[in-house]
Amino acid sequence: MGEVLSQSEIDNLLSQLSSGELDVEEIQAKDEKPVKNYDFKRPAKFSKEHLRTLEIIYEHYGRLLSTNLPIFLRKTVQVSIVSSETVTFSEFTNALSNPVVLGIINFQPLTGNVIVELAANLAFTIIDRMLGGQGAPLEKNRDFSEIEMTIVERIMLSITSLMREPWKNVVEINPVIDRIETNAQFAQVISPSDMIAIVTLNVKIGDVEGFMNVCLPYFTLESVMDKLNTKYWYSSLQNERDEDYQDHIEAMLRHVKVPVKAVLGKSVISVDDFIHLQAGDIIRLDSKVDSDLRIYVGNIQKFLALPGSSDDTYAIQVTSVLREEE
Repeated sequence: MGEVLSQSEIDNLLSQLSSGELDVEEIQAKDEKPVKNYDFKRPAKFSKEHLRTLEIIYEHYGRLLSTNLPIFLRKTVQVSIVSSETVTFSEFTNALSNPVVLGIINFQPLTGNVIVELAANLAFTIIDRMLGGQGAPLEKNRDFSEIEMTIVERIMLSITSLMREPWKNVVEINPVIDRIETNAQFAQVISPSDMIAIVTLNVKIGDVEGFMNVCLPYFTLESVMDKLNTKYWYSSLQNERDEDYQDHIEAMLRHVKVPVKAVLGKSVISVDDFIHLQAGDIIRLDSKVDSDLRIYVGNIQKFLALPGSSDDTYAIQVTSVLREEE
């Protein structure tokens, strides 16, 4: 129930209105609720909570890139999150340069595709490094050759496979490269007016810096939007056991290939003798027939072994394991 005015208050109010001290329109404006503009062409489908969760996912993804790309490039790689925002797909494509590397990724089992944009200077740096160069970008961008696109495709396959682990707390995905485009006109995977979330990463390869954008359409993430919140994210992390994580790391290490070599012995000969070596010649080594062979993993001696054969192939039998102190 509203406040009841006394007769004197009513008379005072009427006198102020008649004298112009009070404005009726001003009083009505104070009682009105503030109106907030809403753009129906750009509905806010991604909340701040959704964007924050996507940043957490791709912070993890950035750490994986920083540790895996140096294996191919033999150079330090630093990756950091720059920003996350929501725009229409047309705004994203209109801002792309030409040429550009666009990886169209099938985000199975989710519906639709995700796009990874790699800046041209980063792509040419990777190509130069993979071909034995210092990793310097071109002074002026140009179109990619077929050989260069083959190298880029190899890197994009590795970049795509690394997305599986950061997303597993939300949904188990199996990302697969559908195709790679260098022209934005051929990357129309959704309607131009559809909303997308863009997560921008800054990638630094040696002294060369550039941006990598991950374009995530709402259409693709719609079925898992309820899981894109930090509460669900952290609860999923707590449910994971440390033993499972350790087993996962051990399983990954088992697939790492390392060079192993068995050294029969060493010898010193002249260049002239080396040039005139023929089949059947004998080289005298510094080891005896019954002595153990030195087994190297990489450049580190790890085992001693005896030579032999297995199924008509040369083989060795490990006799002892050398520790670090040995």
